Amino acid sequence: MLRTVLISSVVVLTIQSTLAAQERPLGTRLTPQPYQTGRSVVMAKHGMVASSQALATQIGLDVLRKGGTAVDAAIAVDAALGLMEPMSCGIGGDLFAIVWDNKTKKLHGLNASGRSPYKATREYFQSKKLKEIPLYGPLPWSVPGCVSGWGELHAKFGKLPLSDILASTIDYANDGFPVTEVIAGSWAKSKKNLSKSADAHATYYPDGKPPKPGDVFKNPNLGKVYASIAKEGPEVFYKGWIAKKIVAYSDKHGGLFSMKDFADHTSTWVEPVSTNYRGYDIWELPPPGQGIAVLQMLNLLSAYNLKKMGPESADYWHLFIEAKKLAYADRRADLDGVRGQTPQADRHAKGSHRPSRRRSEARNQRHDLSLRRRQGSQLRLVHPVELPRLRQPSRAGRSRLRPAEPRQSVRARRAPPQSPGAAQTALPHDHPRNGDEG
Repeated sequence: MLRTVLISSVVVLTIQSTLAAQERPLGTRLTPQPYQTGRSVVMAKHGMVASSQALATQIGLDVLRKGGTAVDAAIAVDAALGLMEPMSCGIGGDLFAIVWDNKTKKLHGLNASGRSPYKATREYFQSKKLKEIPLYGPLPWSVPGCVSGWGELHAKFGKLPLSDILASTIDYANDGFPVTEVIAGSWAKSKKNLSKSADAHATYYPDGKPPKPGDVFKNPNLGKVYASIAKEGPEVFYKGWIAKKIVAYSDKHGGLFSMKDFADHTSTWVEPVSTNYRGYDIWELPPPGQGIAVLQMLNLLSAYNLKKMGPESADYWHLFIEAKKLAYADRRADLDGVRGQTPQADRHAKGSHRPSRRRSEARNQRHDLSLRRRQGSQLRLVHPVELPRLRQPSRAGRSRLRPAEPRQSVRARRAPPQSPGAAQTALPHDHPRNGDEG
């Protein structure tokens, strides 16, 4: 009798889930009730991986089970997302990472964003009668920094060979993987822009239409590139056949790339910057990333009792919106073209801000994944899609593209500052330090 009831319950639940999926638009998530997660919190003893695609997460877990480090797993997951969630980013983009090394008790930051081509000077764009770098086409392309970032992370914190780290994703690229529901929706929405390129259209819409949930998608060309990186290392991407292919494609379509742009690319290890918000030290990367804006927002909000206001009050949201506007206005005014340093620190200190009427934009998609090993090492890796604007070249004649303002997420921990990875958790907006502080 019990067995019959259980089977009936499973059938009912399956029918209800299917009906719920059919009723909501493609690509939208099944949203739980307010203030509920919709599922139990994941817990584990030996390591954790978080990403936006279940197969990518499984690949990361498999790397950890093989004895890989958190960084090995992060590279594996990032490569998988480039295949399985291609509209968000891939090895044609940049990479930023914050790594807590539990052995040395040190927090490391990596800026693996690429620079613009040597030919991309202000004079060039002025000669084309352009006031801004176009959002689409070959002119906004910068040297992809992602693969270089993988190399830097792997050399410093990796353990397994790249061939093992990329093996599962190479298999999925050649043999195919089932496209998941939410990603299928984003894939469909990207068709208009991707179809402007015949090559991109042929790759991602092989039948002239986007894959539906459950369709098996293959990308053997990406599998070939991953296989070369796994065998020859990141150098093949910047000095080998891959770089030559990219430059040749750029030349064919009016781009500005040269082999020197790729050969001269370097990624940079930087010191993370922080602020203390209600007893938690919040760490971000310095410019050209967006982290300094998050820290300024927190400094502005720290003077208000957000918990007392509550997330359903107009004042609560008004404060968040105004803090974001001020921080992004300052970021645009002061931090463009700045790399690895935090200028005008007094402006971003607690209690300091400058009103501004400028508005900011937040139009980025990105990969954002987090990993943690039992030994305590942790990694947050962000893979942004940058929307470029016209910028002043650096002294060396090249500059990193100025990223548009993406949404921000932070990892927080309790003070003291000398052990920033001791107990990292996501910080709720209403987390009190004491009493009813927000």
